[in-house]
Order: sequence, then structure tokens, then C-alpha cells
Amino acid sequence: MSSVKTAYDKAKAEGRAALVGYLPAGFPSVDGAIEAARTMVDAGCDVIEIGLPYSDPMMDGPTIQDAVHQALVGGARVADVFRTVEAVAETGVPTLVMTYWNPVDRYGVDAFARDLKSAGGAGLITPDLTPEEGGDWLAAADAHDLDKVFLVALSSTDERIEKITAASRGFVYAASLMGVTGARTAVDTGAPRLVERTRASIEKQGLDLPVGLGLGVGDGAQAAEVAGFADGVIVGSAFIRRLLDAPDQASGLAGVRALTADLARGVRREL
Repeated sequence: MSSVKTAYDKAKAEGRAALVGYLPAGFPSVDGAIEAARTMVDAGCDVIEIGLPYSDPMMDGPTIQDAVHQALVGGARVADVFRTVEAVAETGVPTLVMTYWNPVDRYGVDAFARDLKSAGGAGLITPDLTPEEGGDWLAAADAHDLDKVFLVALSSTDERIEKITAASRGFVYAASLMGVTGARTAVDTGAPRLVERTRASIEKQGLDLPVGLGLGVGDGAQAAEVAGFADGVIVGSAFIRRLLDAPDQASGLAGVRALTADLARGVRREL
């Protein structure tokens, strides 16, 4: 049984959406990222995504790009990603890695899956990998009992959504915005329809997969809005911004804790 799916199911049983938080490994330092992610868990995140810093983050907005750049300048490596996953997974909260495909391919697909599993990781989110191109990863994920999380987008056709949901395990990641990542002042109006279409595909295939929605959520009010139609609310840039804008680590952690608490209240709020 997928630990991520179990976390989603637990949230559903409590009558709410799951709260999923993202931070890149190595930002603001390796130990700082671990402390921030563990703070997010302590304040209410149900699932954590750890980003693998990559030199060409083409799908990421300026906030995540700034954080990734700082991580790379600080010397963050794949080994630090696994170290971060291990430290966060020790809390008992499912911990995924989100990464562009090139670093996994260079590391060795089966070796990456093996080391991710050894670190206590729950699976991999691969935004730039399609199921058709992911044969090696699909095999490695199954061999090491890891979730494989693919993305659907507003531009995805029904046929495309069907292929993506069929290949996914753990949950399906619905990207609610056209363009790069980053917190927005409003949730895209196409987001509820995207979740609806994805759920229809899941039901059609007789699957049991939750749908998490990300890209753009920045506060508790938006989290409540998304929680009204999605199974999970995924937040990344807003957490990073708290750390980027803080004068010191302690202030950054306080900001992360406060934001997590606000979001956790949001996913529990009745609209």
C-alpha cells in the first residue's frame, strides 16, 4: 500500500483535503532545508515533497529558481537529497522527491530508485517525464515499491489524462496553471474542471487514486478553495518565499510554521 495514498485516505476520513508541502533540498542549506521541512510536518503537512536542485529548472518560477540556485551554489548534490528525504521521512510523514528527469537518468534509474527507497522515500514526482518515455522508471519504481507521480495539465486531452492516470501510483498531480510555478493571487478558474476530468478518467479505469492540485496556492483562503474540489492541496513557492524573505533562519522557520498552520486550517475549513 502506498504511504502517500494512505495519507490522502486519512485526510479524507477526517473530512478534509491533504496538505502537501514542497521545498528544495539544500535551501537555505542542507540542514536548513531539513529543519524547515520537519517544521512543516510538525505544523500540519501530511506529505512532503523534496525538490532535487537542477541547473535548468525550466518549469519553475523565479521563487523556486532563486532557492534552487542558492542550493546549487551551496554545493547541494543528489546525496544531500537522499539525506534530506531520510531525515524528513523519519517523522513518519510520506516523503517524495520531485525532480526533472535528467539527474535521475545520469545517476542511473534503478540505482536512484534503490537509494531513494533505502532513504525511506515514498516515490518520485517527474514533471517532465511522460509515461511513454518512462519505461525504465516504471519498472524500477515497481521493483522498489515506489510511487510514480505524473502530472496532468489544463492543456491535457482526455486521452492524455487517461494514459497519465493509468501509469500513476500514490496520487495524480494536477497542475492548475499554464506557465511556470509560483504563488498567485487567485486559483485558476480551470482548476476544478481539470480535477473533475482527472477523476472521471480514474473512475473510468476502475482505479483508486486521489488528485492533488498544485501551482499557485499561497495562503489558507486559497487552500480552502482548492480543498473544496481536490483531494490534496500542494504548496511550494509560498513556503520558499517565507525563507527567502526572512532576515535569519529562525525568522524563516517561524514564517514557515505560521504559513503551514494557516494552510492546515484552510484545508479543514468549510466554504
